[in-house]
Amino acid sequence: MVALQMVTPTRDSTVAALAGLLQDAGRLSDLPGFLADVHRHEHQLATGLPGGIGLAHARSDFVSAPSIAVGVMAYGQSLDFGAKDGPAHVVLLLATPASSYSEHLMMLAALARSLAKDSFRESLRRANDAGVIAGLVGSTIDFSTL
Repeated sequence: MVALQMVTPTRDSTVAALAGLLQDAGRLSDLPGFLADVHRHEHQLATGLPGGIGLAHARSDFVSAPSIAVGVMAYGQSLDFGAKDGPAHVVLLLATPASSYSEHLMMLAALARSLAKDSFRESLRRANDAGVIAGLVGSTIDFSTL
C-alpha cells in the first residue's frame, strides 16, 4: 500500500492517511483504535531514522495481518519524525497484530537493515511508481513467512 506525492501538514495526519490505506485494504478493524496505539508509541520515542525516513509502527489488537503502508512526500514537503539529521521525506507505517511480537521485531529488523543503505533510501525517495515502491519493500520483507 503506497501513497505518492503526499501533502499532509503533520506527522499525525500523514500516519492517519497511511492507516486509511491499511483500513481500505481490510487490515484494520478499528482505525481510531489503531491510530491511538500508534500515537501512544510515537510519544514514547522518536521514530525518525537517518536519511529522511519516518518509521511509525505499532502492535495493535485492531490489526488483522502484518502490513506496511508507505508514503512519499511531495517535492518540497517533509515532516519532523525526530531524526537528528532532519525531517522525513518517506514515511513507513508498520502494523502488526498485538500478539505478533516476534513478527513485529523481524519486520523492524529487516526494514532497518535495508533503510541503513543509502541506495535503498534513495530508491524509495526517487520512485514515482507505487508498484516499484511496493516491490522494494517486498524485497525486504517476505510477508509469506509471517
